[in-house]
Amino acid sequence: MDDRQSESSVRAVVKYAGAFVAWVIGAGFATGQEILQFFSSYGHLSYAAILLTLAFFVALGRIMLTTGYEHRNEENFSYCHYYCGRRLGTFYLWFVPASLVLLMPVLVAAAGSALSQYFGAARWLGSALMALMVLAAYLVGFERFVKIVSLTGPVVIFFTLLVGTVTVVRDFGSFAAAGGCASVPAGMKAAPNWILSSLLYVPLTFCCGSAYYNALGKSAANYAAAKWGAVLGSAAVMVAIAIMNTAILLNAGDASSLAVPTLFLAKKLLYLLGAAFSAVLFLGVFSCCSAMMWTFCNRLPTAGTSKDKYAAAAVSAAAFLLGLLPFARLVGAVYPFIGFMGLPFIACVLWKGLKSLKSR
Repeated sequence: MDDRQSESSVRAVVKYAGAFVAWVIGAGFATGQEILQFFSSYGHLSYAAILLTLAFFVALGRIMLTTGYEHRNEENFSYCHYYCGRRLGTFYLWFVPASLVLLMPVLVAAAGSALSQYFGAARWLGSALMALMVLAAYLVGFERFVKIVSLTGPVVIFFTLLVGTVTVVRDFGSFAAAGGCASVPAGMKAAPNWILSSLLYVPLTFCCGSAYYNALGKSAANYAAAKWGAVLGSAAVMVAIAIMNTAILLNAGDASSLAVPTLFLAKKLLYLLGAAFSAVLFLGVFSCCSAMMWTFCNRLPTAGTSKDKYAAAAVSAAAFLLGLLPFARLVGAVYPFIGFMGLPFIACVLWKGLKSLKSR
C-alpha cells in the first residue's frame, strides 16, 4: 500500500469514526446530564461502569458497521430480521423508530435548557431553533448529512475534552474526597446499581441507532473503514465520558443540581469559554437529533415521496412541543425505559456477531 492509499484509508477511518461519534455525542452526553445519571451518580464505581460500557461499544459498533458494509448491495436487507429473527425482528423494526419519537424531544429540550442556563433566554427559543436546524439537515439528504455530522462529532469531542481536561487538572487534588453526586435524587439515577446502569446505557446507542449504523456501514469506503471507524469512535466516546465523569465528580455539589452540568464547568473556567461551549453544545445536540430524524422519517410510508418534507416538518413540530417539558426529567424517564426495552436486541446482535466470527 503506497502513502496515498494509506493516507486515504486513515482519512476514511477518521471520517466514519466521526460519524459514529455524532450519534452518541448528543443532548445527554454533551450536556453532561446523561453522564451524571448513568455514571457519575455511582461515585468511583462509575469507572467500572465506563470500562464495561467500552467493551460493549467496541463489540457492537464493529458488528453493526461491518454487517451494514457486508450487506450493502442487498436492497431489501432487514438488519432487525437478520439479528433477531422474524418475530422479534418485526417488533424491533417498529420499536426503533418509535423510540426516536421519545428521544428527539429530549434532544430538543436540551437545546432549550442550554440557552436558558447560560444566556437566560426562554427555553422555547432554543428548542425552536434546534427543531428548525434538524429539519433543514434532513432535507439536504443522507450523504451530505454524513459529511456534516462527521465534522461536528470531532469538534464536540474536542471542546468537551477541553472543558473536562482543564477541570480535572485544576481540581484533581480533591478527587479522593469526591465520592459521587450524593445530591442526585434516587429517582433520577438510571438504575439501582452501576452494572445495570451500564447495561441500560448501551441500547440507547445501538438499539435506537441501529438503522443509522447500518446505513453508515453500507456507505463505508471498505470493510476496514467500517471496522476501525467503529473501534476508534467507541474509544473516543469512552475517553470523553471518563474525563467528563471525573470533572463532574470533582464538582458534584454544584453540577448535580443543574440541567446542563458541562456548561456550568465551562463557565466556571472562563465566562467566554461558556459562551463558546454553548455553541458547541448546540452542534452536539444537532448532530444526534439529526441522525434520529433521518432514521425515523426513513421508516415512514412517505419516505422517498413528494410528501416526505411535510412529514419531516410534522415530526420537527411534534419534537418541539414535547421538548418543552423539563430536560433532566425527560432523560431520567425516557432513557432507562428505552434501555430496558432494547436489551433483548443487544443480546441478539452480540449472539449473531459471535456466530459470524466462528463461521469465518
